[in-house]
Amino acid sequence: MEHDPASPGTPSFELRLPATSANLGPAFDAAAVALALHLRVRAVAAPAFSIMARGRDAAVCGGLSNHLIVETYRQILTEQGRAVVPLALELDNRIPIGKGCGSSAAARLAGVALAAHFGELSWSAEALLEPACRLEGHPDNAAACWWGGLVVAGAARPPDLGVRVIRLTQAPAWPVLLVLPSKQLPTAEARRVLPDSYSRRDAVANVQNALLFLAAWVEDRPAMLAGIEDRLHEPQRAALCPLLPALRPLAGTRGIHGVSLSGAGPAVLLWLSADHASAEVAGRVTACLAAAGLQAELVFTRVEMEGGAATFPTPSVRSGSQ
Repeated sequence: MEHDPASPGTPSFELRLPATSANLGPAFDAAAVALALHLRVRAVAAPAFSIMARGRDAAVCGGLSNHLIVETYRQILTEQGRAVVPLALELDNRIPIGKGCGSSAAARLAGVALAAHFGELSWSAEALLEPACRLEGHPDNAAACWWGGLVVAGAARPPDLGVRVIRLTQAPAWPVLLVLPSKQLPTAEARRVLPDSYSRRDAVANVQNALLFLAAWVEDRPAMLAGIEDRLHEPQRAALCPLLPALRPLAGTRGIHGVSLSGAGPAVLLWLSADHASAEVAGRVTACLAAAGLQAELVFTRVEMEGGAATFPTPSVRSGSQ
């Protein structure tokens, strides 16, 4: 059900949520990192739903039909038996949509946070993450978006124990370059190319490389990333994500430590050295793409150590784990 807001002049609710990149090569479905590209949300109770959007993909963000933030907001309030308060939303989006940068996780978290606030659910920041992970279907992107930095996440066993998340805080915010193709890749399509089983050799290699990645992060040794590879999803997705094989040879070259898919793709994430020269790196990346007959948008950014929970206006114990 929907009703008019109880009183005009209700204070606005504001939230800032970062983009994320999951998988990070071999840490398939287990780790993600927040990036300093944000979705900013401002909401106020209103007589009817409306959206004013600016920034990247403003036409998509501004359409009310099947809007992921609004639908998530409605779903949570309905599940909790609360009235659906219509909202006037202002969105400033810098997260690429449909390209492996966590746009759906940010939208889900925004919808859940709006429901918790306007539905007066009295949820802590920790409690809010759980339904967002459930709706998203996996916890990595949502956890990184909510807590910031690099997170390792997984479903607990038994499942009713919820989601387990550890946020690693030891490393600085490494610089990165996102290489974005013009076309989107639905996650469902990227999932369809994955096999049902893997060889023991490939599974062991991925465990080794995932642990090496985490050790490189904790010890702040990004040069270690050059020799880290994935065998569980990147080879299978290469045909759908042609930027990856084109840019892979740049790993370990001047200014570029590592290269991996961003999430399920098709975007590619390049881990850069702290002293990289952006113009020089951009020139080499563009040359590699041109040699393969490809074009892409280059977005220089960094790891974002502050997640959406930092702007969620309720008391919270920020332990970094759930």
